[in-house]
Amino acid sequence: MNNSPKTLLRIDGSARRTGSTTRMLTNDLINALKPNQITVRDLADGIDLVDETWVGANFTPVENRSDVQRAKLALSDSLIAELKAADTLVIGLPVYNFGVPASIKAWIDMVARAGVTFRYSETGPEGLLRGIKAYIILASGGTKAGSEIDFASNYMRYVLGFLGITNVTIIAADQQGAAGQEALKSARDQISSLDLKAA
Repeated sequence: MNNSPKTLLRIDGSARRTGSTTRMLTNDLINALKPNQITVRDLADGIDLVDETWVGANFTPVENRSDVQRAKLALSDSLIAELKAADTLVIGLPVYNFGVPASIKAWIDMVARAGVTFRYSETGPEGLLRGIKAYIILASGGTKAGSEIDFASNYMRYVLGFLGITNVTIIAADQQGAAGQEALKSARDQISSLDLKAA
């Protein structure tokens, strides 16, 4: 393909390192995209949570931050730098209890920073992460993607849009509890049918 992504950021949200549907499908998608460079952020490795010290550091002007505050924001700065360097984002999103895994929510809290990845203007919030194409690989046991009990994909589409990432494609292997291998086949068919040259 002529317009392969130059830099792809892969976010793995599954706690499972083996037997994970989202990891398998993410591999399939990346093989189809053929990026020049891949950055991997595996959230099964753990991720810090926002706490009072983090909030205080975030709201302190850059020039006034202490060494402790700068260290507290270091992970957030790195995660944001990974996003800004990517032209394509692929998120492996298992549905846990109808919503996103805690690690995905923690990642979002680290990258959603006023004045850095979004800002408030006279017309309302404005996302600053433009020009990134996002793919969400969703897997669920019983939740139907896009249904009224799917609080995962709808949330991810909204929050990415809030940050300026509005070109979002969702590939779903949903309701695997009932559909079994058919759900996986359906997702792989979705990947095969993507018009990647126009992505």
